[in-house]
Amino acid sequence: MASIESMAIAESEAFKHNRATHLELIGDFRALEAKVLAASARAGPKFAKRGQLLPRDRVALLLDRDAPFLELSTLAGIGMHDDDGVENVYGGGVIAGIGFVSGVRAMVFASDAGIKGGAAHPMGIKKQLRVQDIAIENKLPYIQLVESAGANLNLQAEMFVEGGRTFANLSRMSALGLPTITVVHGSSTAGGAYQVGLSDYVIMIRGRSKVFLAGPPLLKAATGEIARDEDLGGAELHTRMTGVGDYLAESDADGLRQAREVLAKLRWDRCLPAPAKPGPRYDSEELLGIVSPDYRKPYDVHEVIARIVDDSDFTAFKAEYGPQTVCGHARIEGRELGIIGNNGPIDAQGATKAAQFIQLCCQSRTPLLFLQNTTGFMVGVEAETSGIVKHGSKLIQAVTNASVPKVTIQIGASFGAGAYAMCGRAFGPRFIFSWPNNRLSVMGGEQAAKVLTIVAEDGAAARGVEPDHAGLAAMSEKLIAQYEREGEALFATARLWDDGIIDPRDTRRVVVFCLDTCTEGDAREPARNNFGIARL
Repeated sequence: MASIESMAIAESEAFKHNRATHLELIGDFRALEAKVLAASARAGPKFAKRGQLLPRDRVALLLDRDAPFLELSTLAGIGMHDDDGVENVYGGGVIAGIGFVSGVRAMVFASDAGIKGGAAHPMGIKKQLRVQDIAIENKLPYIQLVESAGANLNLQAEMFVEGGRTFANLSRMSALGLPTITVVHGSSTAGGAYQVGLSDYVIMIRGRSKVFLAGPPLLKAATGEIARDEDLGGAELHTRMTGVGDYLAESDADGLRQAREVLAKLRWDRCLPAPAKPGPRYDSEELLGIVSPDYRKPYDVHEVIARIVDDSDFTAFKAEYGPQTVCGHARIEGRELGIIGNNGPIDAQGATKAAQFIQLCCQSRTPLLFLQNTTGFMVGVEAETSGIVKHGSKLIQAVTNASVPKVTIQIGASFGAGAYAMCGRAFGPRFIFSWPNNRLSVMGGEQAAKVLTIVAEDGAAARGVEPDHAGLAAMSEKLIAQYEREGEALFATARLWDDGIIDPRDTRRVVVFCLDTCTEGDAREPARNNFGIARL
């Protein structure tokens, strides 16, 4: 046993200050999430009048009761386009996450038709692409709850080209043997029609589902033809005549029941609960006091590990070699994993150690958890002469080509190439989440301002003129403010640079869920086809 002995002092002023700041950050992003729910819920009377369930009620009814549900990218698009990031917060206009349906772990994607009729927006499309990628990589069934007013035509240039990949992915999932099940709760027009037509199983709601390439207004504008929406693409037409629909339901609830039945009848693995394992010796609540919300203030990542792994038991790898990069083995709810964390910049020794550790984990098929908190690789004459470029490249190679599942939690600073080496978004982690205190950018704002100031001063000296110190000071102030804004966790999650912000206290639960999703997916061998299932 090598249980970590915590040195945290809960009564200290620093601990109390950290905790208070974290609670404020958590409260901020939870309040924004609540605004997404509230924006959708405002449509409640309209939905009730039509005899429909609100989108989140649909998701809840689809999912197994009391089973875990990991919602993804809850604040996608915040502060972008129609989302002002203050009062009108939309979450990309879609709901997505991994949950259990009839005992099967599945990806669920739902149009949030309570927000602008479920119209597609650029960041909602990016969110859809991300969850499709997760479903493909982890071999998950894909369930869509569709009701959309179509694309936001004012923003078509930002989503038309890339949006086509959503249909390609549906085709790929079907060919890979991953069942796609769609419940059409309302209108699904133009590209949305292919979202339905490319599904393996389609459930339509009598009197509500509408699927057509051109709705009545566009049809009239394009051809002059006048048609009722029911005659053009209603549920009875598609289930009785065209074959686009496979099952006819009487209501939202009935459609969701049928979706559950379809998945239950498929030959698919059911997930059994894992046996109980000893939890950490220390309360996860203490994470809020241990970790400073200010990335400039160091803390020991062992204190974080001690609050997420079984029995706080951590077997360090090369503990005395490159000690600012922490590597070791542990278990979470009985699942073996390798952990890589940061106690400072990554130096040459830390890079080679981590690269070797990753290779060992690949050899033993042990998943990797990256606890990312780094200002980057070490710089300076000593670092360069020690071969930091060469050794850092080894680490990036190892991270890129690791053959085991990778999960990243961004818990502090994510700067420069260090963010790459600690398995940032670009390096293919199966899942990547952020704590609300995380900062993500090429470097800190102060450092960026100093670099540009030095370059400008050197340029002025080379020309034999006096630098504009007032102008440079103003430029620095503006740049620091820009980096401050663009480095925030909310800025990153809006752009889907992570899969969502999580409460630090939920880290253990989220990691377990992700590991199980990865493990089950890797063990699964769907029956592949040469093409997606076609509607004949």
